[in-house]
Amino acid sequence: MTELGPAVWPPAPIRTERLVLRESEARDRAAFIELFASTEVRTYLGGPRPRDELERAVPEVPGRRPGLFVIDLDGAMIGTTTLDRRDAERPGHVSPDAGEAELGYMFLPEAWGCGYAAEACAAALDWFADAFPSEPVVLCTQTANDRSMRLAAKLGFTEVEQFEEYGAEQWFGVWPSVTPSG
Repeated sequence: MTELGPAVWPPAPIRTERLVLRESEARDRAAFIELFASTEVRTYLGGPRPRDELERAVPEVPGRRPGLFVIDLDGAMIGTTTLDRRDAERPGHVSPDAGEAELGYMFLPEAWGCGYAAEACAAALDWFADAFPSEPVVLCTQTANDRSMRLAAKLGFTEVEQFEEYGAEQWFGVWPSVTPSG
């Protein structure tokens, strides 16, 4: 994966109506382990990882890297949203040079169905549009992942193509980060 780009990282915490998008902290470790060990969370992401393996592998301050926002609700991590460069070797691109920013997200099951994913991802996309004007963002999800498909539509992603990857049909869409011309 290529670094996100020249944007200052970490940005100041981003506040929405109910959430804070921030850099990870040591207090988030248990929630990171839960995300990666959860059968529900990892259903469309290659399956859960063994908890004992995660306990050994996850660093004291997990996920501290450019492009990863912890989603905080009332002082507790409920998920993450990421903006990473899509690997050129993978199918699905909108730029001839590949390497587009790709939106990703994972939320703990108790946070599902409350609109937090839409709120957090919209805030991350707004940050990205300010940091990288006119650069598109892509999203790839399994067509079987109804929740993710609805979120993509709600966020304004439009389908570019569908293809087979990881043994499943994938939906690939783009969000145009367009700066209005005056």
